[in-house]
Amino acid sequence: MSNLKKEEFKNYKILVVGDDGIDRFVYGTAVRLAPEAPVPVLNPVTETTNKGMAGNVVENLKSLGFNTYFIKNPEIILKTRYVDDRSGQILLRIDENDKVKRINPYILEQILDNKWEGNDIDAIVISDYDKGFLEEEDIQFICENNKNVFIDTKKILGKWCINASFIKINHVEFKHTKYTIHELDIEDKMIITLSSKGCQHKGKIYPVDKVQIRDVSGAGDTFLSGLVAEYVLTNDIEKAIPFAQQCATIVVQKPGVSTI
Repeated sequence: MSNLKKEEFKNYKILVVGDDGIDRFVYGTAVRLAPEAPVPVLNPVTETTNKGMAGNVVENLKSLGFNTYFIKNPEIILKTRYVDDRSGQILLRIDENDKVKRINPYILEQILDNKWEGNDIDAIVISDYDKGFLEEEDIQFICENNKNVFIDTKKILGKWCINASFIKINHVEFKHTKYTIHELDIEDKMIITLSSKGCQHKGKIYPVDKVQIRDVSGAGDTFLSGLVAEYVLTNDIEKAIPFAQQCATIVVQKPGVSTI
């Protein structure tokens, strides 16, 4: 991303609301199977940790130069991935503390008229991994009382999301909720990522450049960050989508969870 783009983004303020977590990657060599079971034996060599989930959205927005605010769960959700360093294949993932407490109603009620703690907010990003921090009515409240709300959710869509500006889901999530999308008449709000095939919006396919993919972990968060970034700058979703794809293309060529 150019320095000029960062200079443009620094004048905007984004509020992210969602489940925060830590992504931990343990890299090692796996050259043999265990004698007691047909599973690989991993010899750990290095490990990395990064902000994950909604925290990854925040880190990407910050890397673009935005002033970013974050409302999150206080508990630590930890996702540990064990990776064969030679092939890049994930051998095992362990999730710890996978359910958290719901957002404090007092905090929720302060997210009104695109203001947070006295600051005017240009866009609100709801990064809902469905870990308990945000219930459907919480998301509905935010959407009904604010403008420029972007949702990325693991929930089956319902009436609670109809006032969102845009809803980003991947192609697997789309299959689970495509019938409700039609019933809710929200097709024009949907942005469906299609992995290496690009993404779809209002029936149009936006192709993406083919690159060597190292790791797709966190790519959806990066796409969402880029989408919001360019939209607040241009107010044009057709310009925002290609920019979001450029951002995601950068991070999938890196190991682990990376920012732009």
